[in-house]
Amino acid sequence: MEINSRIRIVQGDITQMKVDAIVNAANNSLLGGGGVDGAIHRAAGPELLRACREIGGCPTGEAVITKGFKLTAHFVIHTVGPVWRGGHHLEDELLAAAYKNSLAIAATQNLTEIAFPNISTGVYGFPKDRAAQIAIKTIKGFLQESNYPQLVYFVCFDQENYSLYKSLL
Repeated sequence: MEINSRIRIVQGDITQMKVDAIVNAANNSLLGGGGVDGAIHRAAGPELLRACREIGGCPTGEAVITKGFKLTAHFVIHTVGPVWRGGHHLEDELLAAAYKNSLAIAATQNLTEIAFPNISTGVYGFPKDRAAQIAIKTIKGFLQESNYPQLVYFVCFDQENYSLYKSLL
């Protein structure tokens, strides 16, 4: 199967995606925050916070999985993207690792569909164009080597990211 046929771009709310797993652009504590992280925690309910508290945190570039609780997605894969600090502190590598480690969890669990937000491009300040290129390259590379997940969604909350991803794919 052609790699591009396994990637979809949608504009909308990731908390409403009916997929096996959505990816949460979390902070290191996993205890909720603003943006996508806060929206996912609100939609999933307090059980998600309890599950994240039990995990005890996550290093930048790594990923962990919890149930989806009140979400339509069965699971939440929490990953911590890097804060942009000018591009000289391994930001590109850490962002790629966040995507790759999330995909690896999905593959290990044989999850068929996964939805990603635009990791690190909000309050973490990663340049959107650069982040999109890294995300697409990392996901395409992973999909060439793995049958799972079978379908990856980029869920763009805003028109700017949606247009950017559409043009790059």
